[in-house]
Amino acid sequence: MKKVKFRKPNGKALYALLCVGILAVGIASVAGYRAAVSSVTDGLINDQSQTDIPDIDFSAVDAVVSDIEKDKPAEQNVPQEALPAAPFENVPESEAIVDVTDELEALYYERAIMMPINGEILAAYSGGELVRTSGGVWRTHDGIDIAAEQGAKVKAMTSGTVAQIYDDPLWGCCVVVDHGNTLSGCYYGLAPELSVSVGQLLNAGDEIGTVGSTNDLESDIDSHLHFALRYQGEWIDPIQYIEPMK
Repeated sequence: MKKVKFRKPNGKALYALLCVGILAVGIASVAGYRAAVSSVTDGLINDQSQTDIPDIDFSAVDAVVSDIEKDKPAEQNVPQEALPAAPFENVPESEAIVDVTDELEALYYERAIMMPINGEILAAYSGGELVRTSGGVWRTHDGIDIAAEQGAKVKAMTSGTVAQIYDDPLWGCCVVVDHGNTLSGCYYGLAPELSVSVGQLLNAGDEIGTVGSTNDLESDIDSHLHFALRYQGEWIDPIQYIEPMK
């Protein structure tokens, strides 16, 4: 019997053959996958096209929409003449312009500061120092003496309330006005016929009374008004208070 010799396989050839086989299997797998996906897709499309889609009845929707339209409030046609007129519309020009003169004047006299009477200062505030009067008496002069003829109107320095009215044996007819913020105005030597009463509210410039001849303490001085200010219970100089605030 003749012996058959088998040749030892070539390693390089075997490796090449193996690679070719793997590549062939891969190509076949990809082709099969694509074919399968295509088949499934076509089936879905065909099934969808063959399915009978029922017609939708929109009558119910139309009914709901119709009910909503009926429930909406109808727009009211209001006559133009029934609408309120715009501000100053159809108002005469003379009435449309508001005259605020009186209001401004009232506001000014609520806040104004003024001298109670205009005139020369005959005797100044002494600042607590003793001064000798023409009668030879030494005393402090706690206010100012403003020259004025008898009968001249005496005005409130600023707004306030009449706090006191009394007759003093030396100063004569006296009116004290509470001007607020612990400030009091003293108007001495007035005529007995006054224009105010206790508790009366005053604005700056309101008449208190007139200059009289009742001030016996200063009767040696020409006709005048003795005017003094007391702040927080202490006498102060009326000029230094009023002038900077005018």
